[in-house]
Amino acid sequence: MSSDAERPWISSYAEGVPADIDPPTHSLPHLIEESVAAYGDHVALEFFGRTTTYRELGAAIDRAAGGLKRLGVQAGDRVALVLPNCPQHVIAFYAVLRLGAVVVEHNPLYTPREMRHQFEDHGAKLAIAWTKVVASLQDMPADIGLETIVAVDLVDAMPARLRIALRLPVKKARESRAQLQAKVRGAVRWDEVVSSKRVKASVPRPEVEDLALIQYTSGTTGVPKGAMLTHGNLVANAAQARAWVPAVPRGTSVVYAVLPLFHAHGLTLCLTFAMSMGARLVLFPNFDPDTVLNVVKKRPATFLPAVPPIYERLVKAAKAKKVSLSGIEIAISGAMSLPDTIVGLWEKETGGYLVEGYGLTEASPVLMANPVGSTRKAGTVGLPMPSTLLRVVDPDDRSRTMPIGEPGELEARGPQIFRGYWRRPEETAAVLDADGWLRTGDVVTMDEQGFVRIVDRIKELIITGGFNVSPTEVEDELRAYEGIADLSVVGLPHARGGEDVVAAVIMKPGSSFDEDAIRAFARSAMTPYKVPRRVFEVDELPRSIVGKVLRRQVVELLTARLADES
Repeated sequence: MSSDAERPWISSYAEGVPADIDPPTHSLPHLIEESVAAYGDHVALEFFGRTTTYRELGAAIDRAAGGLKRLGVQAGDRVALVLPNCPQHVIAFYAVLRLGAVVVEHNPLYTPREMRHQFEDHGAKLAIAWTKVVASLQDMPADIGLETIVAVDLVDAMPARLRIALRLPVKKARESRAQLQAKVRGAVRWDEVVSSKRVKASVPRPEVEDLALIQYTSGTTGVPKGAMLTHGNLVANAAQARAWVPAVPRGTSVVYAVLPLFHAHGLTLCLTFAMSMGARLVLFPNFDPDTVLNVVKKRPATFLPAVPPIYERLVKAAKAKKVSLSGIEIAISGAMSLPDTIVGLWEKETGGYLVEGYGLTEASPVLMANPVGSTRKAGTVGLPMPSTLLRVVDPDDRSRTMPIGEPGELEARGPQIFRGYWRRPEETAAVLDADGWLRTGDVVTMDEQGFVRIVDRIKELIITGGFNVSPTEVEDELRAYEGIADLSVVGLPHARGGEDVVAAVIMKPGSSFDEDAIRAFARSAMTPYKVPRRVFEVDELPRSIVGKVLRRQVVELLTARLADES
């Protein structure tokens, strides 16, 4: 690694945080096997009160790997996971990797059209999916190549008392069953997979440089594409996270998985970091404040990764229900800006720390975070992780490093930086150079202590609720609405951080503007977080001399419109 003189941020690290981590030498299956050996009798997973020890988890992973091998999964195969947070998700993730196959994570709430695009791209022959989405996968065209679907019923992982309650012939039980499960035909049942014999020890484990995960992202540009992350990338990022919080104890920590495991943020901080710590991972299939508070009353989180709206909603719900949040020690916020007001609310109620971090899928995803201690700086995304190099360069001349305090494009290099985009060499070359430097697409400033402040985004992605939304993707869907002649989709800042997706539309002559109808059309084609929160009718869109819509001016136009409405 470079000398400390090239890393001014090291002097601002919290006590106990090293400048570097040891280079990864093992794959992710080794990571989980180490925790099984060290913490076998400790609780690994908790789901609605039902617990699984590390020894039980290790055995389930081995059986699932054996079952998947029997279904034909081999090293290098892509296996799609289409699951909410549940014990089966954790088991499936590590079972696929144990065979040397590649996990492809999917949002189970995606529309069939969004799901199809990703399956066409990665070509997985086998999917492990929640029963609620199995029918959608079965409806995909045969030429996509999906041959086998393993159906996962979330109810099977719940404690007996809840399974019995869900069978009651009452309205509430019927409604809960409908939310959690669906009847399926023509799919392999998950319990058949995990009832197999353990995978033989002779089956080779993957190497550290082998591909482990394809994670779809809009990246720094355009249409979603698959970021290729190796075992070494993910093991390194988990080690960097451990190094950043030396006060979090191994074997006794409690981590809440309120972030979806299919999202890069949740995957690393819950699926890999937490498991490598021998932590108790409390799984929530969706974020519901009341459900989380019920767990807080029994066992507060040692470590709670989330996004700003989750922290705000938890504080408000806790106050309303008079539930103490004290005991939640460390919370790390990512994916969107963290307002100071939320930090103040959270730290007052918990007595712990809430710090902001920064990352992107192409970096596994964590690149930097504020120190967990007195040296943190509000309004910044903190300091680079151990073994990470950052530089701020002129976007038009990457050989020129910007002076301290001057804005430029952020570039990063480290063991967590991805291999490239799946089957997209040209797009890979546009963001990743031969020396391993990743162009983030973000304009930042760095101060003398190495703290980084996000100024702007070179590309015009919208960050809403912690997810990246491509304006072009939303525009392409809305163009199919019969009455729209032209449109522009942008992000407008939200008072609680992040942005709202909004659209400005020009209607065709003779077509009437109906905001509710346009949004309903969008909901039929896209997952909810991509649907515009507001749709505005405009007479014209600001354009450049060559006719390109100027999105920044659209933002100004709609901001002024909202100001007039208030």
